[in-house]
Amino acid sequence: MNALEISALRKRYGALEILKGINLTLEEGGFLVLVGPSGCGKSTLLNTIAGLDNISSGEIRIGGRSVNGLLPSKRDIAMVFQSYALYPNMSVAENITFGMEMRGIPKPERERAVADVARKLQIEHLLTRRPSQLSGGQRQRVAMGRALVRKPSVFLFDEPLSNLDAKLRVDMRVEIKRLHQTTGSTIVYVTHDQIEAMTLATKIAVLRDGELQQVGTPAEIYDEPANLFVADFMGSPAMNLIDATLIKVAGEWMVRLERKEHPPIVLPVPAGIATDRLPADGKVIFGIRPEAVNDSESIDRKAKSVMKFEATVEIVEPAGADTFVVIHVAGKELTARMRSDTSVAVGESHTFAFNLDKAVLFDPATSRRL
Repeated sequence: MNALEISALRKRYGALEILKGINLTLEEGGFLVLVGPSGCGKSTLLNTIAGLDNISSGEIRIGGRSVNGLLPSKRDIAMVFQSYALYPNMSVAENITFGMEMRGIPKPERERAVADVARKLQIEHLLTRRPSQLSGGQRQRVAMGRALVRKPSVFLFDEPLSNLDAKLRVDMRVEIKRLHQTTGSTIVYVTHDQIEAMTLATKIAVLRDGELQQVGTPAEIYDEPANLFVADFMGSPAMNLIDATLIKVAGEWMVRLERKEHPPIVLPVPAGIATDRLPADGKVIFGIRPEAVNDSESIDRKAKSVMKFEATVEIVEPAGADTFVVIHVAGKELTARMRSDTSVAVGESHTFAFNLDKAVLFDPATSRRL
């Protein structure tokens, strides 16, 4: 059964259309992450699910029931805000159980609920403190605890980690992942951080200018981006996107990458692309992730199609477990993700290798993946 169904949803403010025909489903126990750049409509979409914003047209169903027009309190949802929204004059325990008290739930049941949630979130020692006595991460745990005691059909998280420092964001990301695994909760989560999206989600929805660009599992979004925007937005560093030309060599279509100081690189068309889908003008964009560009010793041994080439090293960026190496191909920078102990130096010629099993082509006219 789907916990959440969104059909043909549109949201307008006067003549300005913010959401443009959104269609989404989320199965019970799923973790949907809405991701995209600032202003793409992801928070507006979350607010329409919560009932904080009215929709202009379409339908939202939670647990099989239409919630169009229902107040937030009637939708069986719980929301965790970016700003925590804790009552400063209440203890942690009082903050967590306040909503239950307002609904008339008996005190013994409230106490059992707060003890259970505090154990799951490892905040038992904080129950008597006030929010002003807590760190940012502790406040976020309390906000999550307040949502958890509700036991709603759907949890809504609105950029809950954006106020935390980098290390604490990583720690809290692990906590949210563990929470989902142990409770089996259904979660809709908004973030602009594509690393959060990749690590937390069972399903990702990428938005741009109020339109869905792609919906899929993290692996599908990363390995099979639907268009140039998704390819460039998802991944850190981003996918290498290089202008290329289609040519025929001995009757077979090949991809040609021009270079100024070296001979062009000529590659076979990636497997799975039908030749009748290739653009008539012969112009394509060659896409490959940095980790699929290595030296010849580090390339994936299981790769079926590998192409080696020489290039001059322009930038070397040690990054702990990896070394990022920047070269130039077809007038653009291309980043290779190599071993930390790779021996490369700026200005030297080095042998690189493409794992073409991981390569994709895009039509520059439509931006769609071929």
